Amino acid sequence: MGLATESQFHVLAVDDSIIDRKLIERLLKTSSYQVTTVDSGSKALEFLGLNEDKHRDPNQLSFSPNNHQEVEVNLIITDYCMPGMTGYDLLKKVKESSSLRNIPVVIMSSENVPSRINRCLEEGAEEFFLKPVRLCDVNKLKPHMMKTKCKENQENQENLEEDVQPQPQQQQQQSNNNKRKAMEEGLSPDRTRPRFGGGLTVASN
Repeated sequence: MGLATESQFHVLAVDDSIIDRKLIERLLKTSSYQVTTVDSGSKALEFLGLNEDKHRDPNQLSFSPNNHQEVEVNLIITDYCMPGMTGYDLLKKVKESSSLRNIPVVIMSSENVPSRINRCLEEGAEEFFLKPVRLCDVNKLKPHMMKTKCKENQENQENLEEDVQPQPQQQQQQSNNNKRKAMEEGLSPDRTRPRFGGGLTVASN
């Protein structure tokens, strides 16, 4: 049952190195996560549906623009050093997006540079892993996804309560209108229910 729960989590892995991509993919699948891998930050944004207002080269597209609507991404794990858009740039784009900012982002790097690590953590990264990434590192991902999942469920519940809340007021208003109408017709609200009672019938002349 635990595996079934974990397999519901979908991780987007971003790395320009095919070797590192295969490694992280294998580790994530070993932990029963669904995995999508891309080789650049721009393709990650494309998969997430965040590059719609940017100029795109059709020859470089590897995903349908609607893909992001079909599958939910629960966590992004990205390499720091990549040509073009770095992992730090990708992190900033995600955190600046109102629709994506709640997705946890984890940065990987083969270089242990404290200033780089601190900058990523300050920008909103959940973790900073040194390569090669190990299984014990991957095991740290689940709490971040669980926390985000619980937060989303709580927000959805609050939104649901906000949507449902006006209804009792409308029902109360409708009930008051019915009582007022009954009073105008000279009837007591309590007598609007049974027209005949006690087995008596009304004979018409």
